[in-house]
Amino acid sequence: MNSAPNPTFASSRPPTGILHVIGALWQNRSLIRQMIKRDVVGRYRGSVLGIVWSFFNPVFMLAVYTFVFSVVFQARWGGGTGDKSEFAILIFSGMIVHGLFGECVTRAPGLILSNVNYVKKVVFPLQILPVVTLGAALFHTLISFCVLLLFYLLTQAHLNWTIVYLPLVILPYLLLILGLSWFLAATGVFLRDVGQTTGILVTVLMFLGPVFYPVTALPEEFRPLLFLNPLTFIIEQTREVLIWGHPPDWAGLGLYMLAGASVAWAGLFWFQKTRKGFADVL
Repeated sequence: MNSAPNPTFASSRPPTGILHVIGALWQNRSLIRQMIKRDVVGRYRGSVLGIVWSFFNPVFMLAVYTFVFSVVFQARWGGGTGDKSEFAILIFSGMIVHGLFGECVTRAPGLILSNVNYVKKVVFPLQILPVVTLGAALFHTLISFCVLLLFYLLTQAHLNWTIVYLPLVILPYLLLILGLSWFLAATGVFLRDVGQTTGILVTVLMFLGPVFYPVTALPEEFRPLLFLNPLTFIIEQTREVLIWGHPPDWAGLGLYMLAGASVAWAGLFWFQKTRKGFADVL
C-alpha cells in the first residue's frame, strides 16, 4: 500500500477552473505544509548538522563572495559607495533571487516523473507538487535573506526601513515561478528534453541578468534588452528596497504582478488540461 500522505482533496476528473484549483490548494494546505517539511528535512537527512546546513551554506557562500570580489578582484559596483563588502552584498542578493528561480525551474520537469506513484496508485492533487517545490525553495531563500540582512547590519551598521516592501516585490515573482513550474512539470512528462534545456536556460538568464553587474554597466542602447529577462526587474527592485533604501517602482511592480498572474493562470490551465494523459505516458 502506498505510504504517501493522505490528501484531503480527491477528484477523478482534474478541475480546470482557476477558483476550483485555488480552493483545492487551500483545502490541502496541511498536506502542502507536511510535504514542504519533508522536502526540506529530507535534503539534509543523514548529515550530522541536519537542517542547520540551510544556515551555514549561505554563510559560506557569502564569505566566499566577500573574499573573491572585495579582496582578490577588488571590484566596485557602479553607483555604489565603494565599500569592500558592498560588492559581495549586491551579488549575493542577485544570486538569492536567481537561486529561487533556478531551483524551482530545474526541478519542475521531473516532478511528475519522480512521483509516478501519485499518478498511478492514488487519487492525488498533482497540482500541489510545484507548490511544494516552491515552498521548500522559499524556505531556503528566506534563510539566505536573513544571512544577507545580518551581514548587511554588521558591515553597514543599519538596516533600511524599506525592507518592509520585500514581500510585495517577491510576490509577483512567486506567481511567475509557480506558473512556469506548472507548465514545465506537465510538459516534462511528454517531452523529456525539457529537463535538459531548463538547466541551460537558468544559466543563461543568470549571466544575461544583473546578477554580477549593474544594469548601467551595459551600453544604454542594450539596457532595454536586459529587461526582457524576467529576473532583471525583481533583482533590481530587491536591491532597491534592501540595499539602496528606496521604495519599489510601483508601476513596474503592478505590471509584473499582472504578468506573473497571467503566467500562473496559463501554466495551471496547461497542467490541468494535460494531466489526464500523464498515466498513459508513464
